[in-house]
Amino acid sequence: MAMTTSPAVTPAAPAPATTRFAGLLPTDDLLRRLSLFTLLNAFGRGLFFPVSVLYFTRVIGLSATSVGLGLTVAGLFGIAAGVPAGRASDLWGRRPVLGVLWVGCGAALAAYTVIGSYAAFLVTAIAYAALCQGSMGVRNALYADVLPAGARVEGRAHLRMVTNVGMGVGGVFGALALQVDSRAGYTVLILVDAVMFMASAALVLRLPESTGRSSTVAAPAGSRWRAVRDLPFLAVTFLNAVLALQYSLLEVGLPLWIAQHTEAPRWSAALIMVLNCVLVALFQVRATRGVEDLPGAVRAMRRAGLLLALSCAVFAATAGLSPWWALGVLVVGAVVQVLAEVLSAAGGWTVGYGLADSRAQGVYQGVFNSGQAAATMAAPALVTATAIRHGATGWVILAALFVVAGLGVGPAVRWARRDGEWRGE
Repeated sequence: MAMTTSPAVTPAAPAPATTRFAGLLPTDDLLRRLSLFTLLNAFGRGLFFPVSVLYFTRVIGLSATSVGLGLTVAGLFGIAAGVPAGRASDLWGRRPVLGVLWVGCGAALAAYTVIGSYAAFLVTAIAYAALCQGSMGVRNALYADVLPAGARVEGRAHLRMVTNVGMGVGGVFGALALQVDSRAGYTVLILVDAVMFMASAALVLRLPESTGRSSTVAAPAGSRWRAVRDLPFLAVTFLNAVLALQYSLLEVGLPLWIAQHTEAPRWSAALIMVLNCVLVALFQVRATRGVEDLPGAVRAMRRAGLLLALSCAVFAATAGLSPWWALGVLVVGAVVQVLAEVLSAAGGWTVGYGLADSRAQGVYQGVFNSGQAAATMAAPALVTATAIRHGATGWVILAALFVVAGLGVGPAVRWARRDGEWRGE
């Protein structure tokens, strides 16, 4: 069956970056719409993230172990959902598919407020994970369609800044609900998050009709699913996923390290998270300069791997220090990690778009995003088995892993480019 195509989209010439991305909501109409639904979506996730586990355990009455197992199972379904969701968007367009997926996310969230058994929790968690994880690849493919190639990475950087702001503000309200610790408070936040998904879906569906569609060139039948067997692209996806382990290192590994291996104040983990959000919001757009092409992306990801290794060494050095010295060194390590994070994110966007077959962008972005999702699932166990269990030796293992991944991006990208030239792309 031939791939559905649509009329060509010729984006307007991009305005200078200083005006195009100035402020949280830019003056450019399309970017303002993208920023607005990104802000709403991030705000909702910021509300739900800090309260979800406590809601499942304290309100529904499930055990922490059963919740963890259920969320792990749901995460596996989420990883599997990326490719078929991307394929659907290649066939039927990004806007309608993303709108349907986000409406489904909102409905699944609303269902959390009425479930009363573990079976209902598991079904709802699987639906929510599959819909939300599938939507991420479709959303990234939408960005590839609507943002001009020369401004795509900078646009993603701006939207990531908006995401951090939205999640930070949402997290403040989530913290207030944790302090109140009542079923009514948790329920209100969950329903607000559901409404944010619905509102984001409405905004996506109101994007101009000519945006968010698949390529104008029909994809040969053999290329529709090629992303799942495109070995060079899969290699780059894997290396990017290894670098993405840093997110769980910060969210899971560092709080455990602080509590079990250092004398730093226990609130240090929260301070590090706030510092991360602020610094990413400040520096992500700047980090895209010089990372707009594949050679620049390779350099950025190589530097990110080295910086992540350095941050591992700094974190390891906090063991045995006095409380305030430990806090100061943790902050230094967190700053180094942020520099790595903004570089690896910018490089990842460039290689993810630059190496994808534009005739099947949805499937390629689904594969690339699923790689990051798999890393997110594997990271807590990996970090616990290395740094938390073995101390400095474990940090050295993680540092070596980051260095190898960062250095490996260059050969993998060259392999992918040679493979693309051989196929005539």
